[in-house]
Amino acid sequence: MRPVPYAAAKRLLDVVLALVGLVVGFPLFLVVGLLVKLTSQGPILFKQTRVGRGGAEFACYKFRSMYLDAEARRQQLLHLNEASGPVFKIRNDPRMTPVGRVIRKLSLDELPQLFNVLRGEMSIVGPRPPIPEEVASYGPRERGRLAVKPGLTCIWQVSGRCNIGFDRWVEMDLAYIDTMTFWRDLEIIARTVPAVISGRGAH
Repeated sequence: MRPVPYAAAKRLLDVVLALVGLVVGFPLFLVVGLLVKLTSQGPILFKQTRVGRGGAEFACYKFRSMYLDAEARRQQLLHLNEASGPVFKIRNDPRMTPVGRVIRKLSLDELPQLFNVLRGEMSIVGPRPPIPEEVASYGPRERGRLAVKPGLTCIWQVSGRCNIGFDRWVEMDLAYIDTMTFWRDLEIIARTVPAVISGRGAH
């Protein structure tokens, strides 16, 4: 019997895990959605343009974790940025709602991206999708991150997240892309659960 090609096996894994996650996680979706709706004004879901494979843009979905004026206030907070490179991260971001702070720490805000996985815009494992403003400042090396579909989880996410500088983050993504295998993806998925529970490096 011929082995299943990696791309086909990866897509099958994406679809199966996304469907299982949506079905099993449905009660959690309801709880998180209700908490977001009852504790702050605005929509339950936050839609943001992200950049995927080959530079293609797509609408990425998350549970809203910030107040409605978060994007407008970003310019006022740029001087507080704690991340290196084009990434914008602030520990104890004042734009975040109390519920948003919890779901962000536990990565529950990312759950709606399972729909992006089903639509084929994302994979379960792959580099995290950047925003267009970040990609605009990429050089050839950083653009190498766009060679594959972005992922719901990645080697950066299970290795410390915001505790890792941007250059090292890119290095880890490129190393993953160069050595992608089905078993490597399973390893990262297995490491994601304890990493999310611990909340290590989550801002």
